[in-house]
Amino acid sequence: MSQTRRDYSEKRDFIRMRVDADVSMIHQGDQVPAICIDLSSSGMQVQAPRLFKVGDRLQVRLDSDHTALKGLEADTEVVWVREQDDGKQKLGLTILKMH
Repeated sequence: MSQTRRDYSEKRDFIRMRVDADVSMIHQGDQVPAICIDLSSSGMQVQAPRLFKVGDRLQVRLDSDHTALKGLEADTEVVWVREQDDGKQKLGLTILKMH
């Protein structure tokens, strides 16, 4: 079964960590600043200033403020989109590959 087709209850089996950290997303060569709201071992929720759609592939980079900790880099795919009143979006991203 693909990750995009897991049922809702199965997705909730992963522990989510609230992050609220700045991230950079790269989509078709364009770098887009965003905010990572929460993170799990299989995906993340991100607030983005521009519109994406389900199926878009994004490279996400979350830099670490700590010299001893490496930042996170991942290839992701948009699996859900929620429009916000301020013109921004919340995105559900599944992690396809970690770097």
